[in-house]
Amino acid sequence: MDKQTLKNKIQEAVDKRRDEIICLGEEIYKNPETGFKEFKTSKLVINKFGKLGLDYMGFDNIPGIKVTLDTGRKGPSVAILGELDAIICPTHPDCDRDTGAVHACGHNMQISAIFGAAAGILDSGALGRLCGKIHFIAVPAEEYIEVEYRMGLREKGIIKYLGGKPELLHRGVFDDVDICMMVHAGSPEGKFTLEPSCNGCLVKKVKYMGKASHAGGAPEKGINALYAANIGLMAINALRETFAENEYIRVHPIITKGGDIVNVIPDDVRMETFVRGKTMDDIINANKKVNRALLGGAVAMGACVEIEDIPGYFPLTNDKNLASLARKVMAELVAEDEILYRDHAKGSTDLGDLSSLMPVIHPFVSGFRGQHHGADFQISDKDTAYLLGAKLLSCMAAELLWDDGSTAADIIREYKPVFESKVEYLEFADKLYSKKLFNGNDVL
Repeated sequence: MDKQTLKNKIQEAVDKRRDEIICLGEEIYKNPETGFKEFKTSKLVINKFGKLGLDYMGFDNIPGIKVTLDTGRKGPSVAILGELDAIICPTHPDCDRDTGAVHACGHNMQISAIFGAAAGILDSGALGRLCGKIHFIAVPAEEYIEVEYRMGLREKGIIKYLGGKPELLHRGVFDDVDICMMVHAGSPEGKFTLEPSCNGCLVKKVKYMGKASHAGGAPEKGINALYAANIGLMAINALRETFAENEYIRVHPIITKGGDIVNVIPDDVRMETFVRGKTMDDIINANKKVNRALLGGAVAMGACVEIEDIPGYFPLTNDKNLASLARKVMAELVAEDEILYRDHAKGSTDLGDLSSLMPVIHPFVSGFRGQHHGADFQISDKDTAYLLGAKLLSCMAAELLWDDGSTAADIIREYKPVFESKVEYLEFADKLYSKKLFNGNDVL
């Protein structure tokens, strides 16, 4: 059997599982859970892989699983990833009415894709023609939300990092992985989309502390922390023209607590924000400006401000050789004009952390309409959304591990890591944790 015949058999095997693959994606869609809470979703995934006769490795006290197909022949290890978590969008018609959680980013499609890819490889007999190992990893907590909850898990020693992939890196889940692949929900145009890179981010928690007083009877005796926060926000807005276009800086703060009652001068105001950028140097430089702006609000009102920095996600770089291989496989699955290309993306993903240590690819699959994370986000074409990603990932694995894994070996050899080791990466990430208290009254 030649390689093309093998890939055709894989695609046929995925098609035969069509209803089962779609049913899994729809079941996850109906039961959304946010990051580090996806225990029901994990159980569902465990049951599905169990029906394929596969054992799994769990992650102890957090959701997610790792399933390994071992060819029994020496070769590279390829990981196919899917993300378990949902976003929060209380205005979405399909959200969980208690939590506001909804799969308005299409992660349910990712999980059906990794199951479909595993089933396609097994059912087609492809495993006997390949080398090395193929890991299927259901990853928790890609969406960087509910920061307070995750910091609570960190304080309890349950997690060290607030994103799923950094946490699994820390736990050693990727120690035996050479290449990572995944798909993501894309735009309604075309069938596939490729882009070279996307922003990383640093996460910030901000607390303004003032002095409470009667808002009507004695406002002059208080220090208004909300006004201090508003001045800080305006100062951040004034910074926007100081960011170079090619840095792709994005700063988008929200106030998570604006006061307690309307008749008391607010003395405790909380904010959260990301500082995003194309490189870590750009992010760190922009963050210094943001800190000055936040401090300026405290100085203006004589308040105190506590600024806490938390590691977010490293910028993502899609490996050029993997992208070239993906384009080849995509062209076998869809028409050439259905493959779209975009410039650098401004969002962030924790796959960026993996891309600093190994070759990764993060293409987009169509079959959706509406805005990501919006109330109108929906699957519009189930066959495209649920099946096309499974075919791409399984055929990519076949390409990489055919012929004694020569293609994968070439990609691994030519890849240039940002960090020379996981230890170096973790040391850098740990240095991003910071908490500083500034007293505005001490400045003058």
